[in-house]
Amino acid sequence: MDSLTQIVLGAACGELVLGKKIGNKALLFGAIGGTIPDLDVPIGRLLFSNEIDINAFHRGFMHSIPFAILGAFVFGALVFYLYNRGIRLNTTTRRDWIWLFFLSIFTHPILDCFTPYGTQLFAPFSDYRVAFNTISVVDPIYTIPFLVSLIVLMFYKRNTFKRLKWLKIGIYTSSIYLLFTVFNKFYVNSVFKKSIKDKGYNYTRFQTQPSIFNNILWYGVAEDSNYYYAGFYSILDKETTFKNWHRLPKNHELLAIEDEDVKTMSWFSNGFYNLEEIEDSKNITYTDLRYPFFDVNDPNSGIFKLTMFRNGDRLDMKRFQGKKPTKELLSKFMKRLKGI
Repeated sequence: MDSLTQIVLGAACGELVLGKKIGNKALLFGAIGGTIPDLDVPIGRLLFSNEIDINAFHRGFMHSIPFAILGAFVFGALVFYLYNRGIRLNTTTRRDWIWLFFLSIFTHPILDCFTPYGTQLFAPFSDYRVAFNTISVVDPIYTIPFLVSLIVLMFYKRNTFKRLKWLKIGIYTSSIYLLFTVFNKFYVNSVFKKSIKDKGYNYTRFQTQPSIFNNILWYGVAEDSNYYYAGFYSILDKETTFKNWHRLPKNHELLAIEDEDVKTMSWFSNGFYNLEEIEDSKNITYTDLRYPFFDVNDPNSGIFKLTMFRNGDRLDMKRFQGKKPTKELLSKFMKRLKGI
C-alpha cells in the first residue's frame, strides 16, 4: 500500500514491541522498519537502467518472508548496538529490536498482498505474485483511523493503560476493515460472475478489485482468447449488476510473446494487459488492465499506461503515461462511486 499506510502500520508494530520501554521512540523505529521494504524502489534504480527491470524488482525479494527474517536480525542487531549505550544501557535487549524489525518489515508485504499489485512473498524461491485484490493501494478508511489512534496515544505516558487502549483501537479498527474488504470481495465476485453470464460473454478467467481510494466502486475484467471485458459496479448502485462494459482487443501480436521483456511484463500484470500501436511511431502503448479507468466510460483513462519502445536489443518503457486525475475525471469518478 502507500507509504503513509506502511509507516503507520510499522509504527504500531514498534509500539507493540517496545512502547512500554522506550515510549514514542518505538513508533519512530517501527515506522523506519515499515519503510525498509519500499527502499527497493531507489535501490532498483541504482541497480538497473531498464524500466522493465526496475518495475519487476519492486515488491520482489525485499518484500518477501526470507527478507523479513534476514532484515530483522541485521537491522535489529545494528540498532541494538547503536542504541544500547550511555544512559540507555541495558534498557532494551537485542531480542526486543529483532522482534520490532521483524514485525514492522514482515507486516509490510503481508498488507501489500491484499492489493492488486501483487507481492513476491516467497522470493527468491518463487516469483509467484500473491495478490488478494481486496483493497486499493490507497484507502483512507483503512489508514486515517489507524493514524489518528497513534497520534492520540503519543500524548500518554508509555506505561499508561490509555496508551495501550488507543493502540488496540488502531489495530482492531484497521484489521476489521481489512476483513470487511475480504468479505466484500467475495460478494463482488458473485455479482461479477452473474453479470458477465447475463451479458453472454464467454471467458476463461476474471479478476475483480476495488478502484482507488475506496472499497465501494469495484472494477472487474474477464478475458477470452481475443478480448478483455471490463465493467464497473458500485455497492451503492440500485441494480446489483456490473455496468459500463467495454470490450478491449488484446492485440498481443504487436509484440513477440517469446521476447523475455514481454514475458516479464505479462508476468507483472498477471496476463491482463493489452497493446495499442502509437500513430506515426514504432512505439507501443501497454495498458495493465488489472487497474480501472478514472472515467468508467473511457478505457483510455487507465491509470497504468506505459509506452514500450526498442532500446538496442531490448524493450524498454517510459514511466506511467496514464491520465492524471483532473478535477473533471475525479468528478466523474465520484459520481459513479455514488451509484450515479
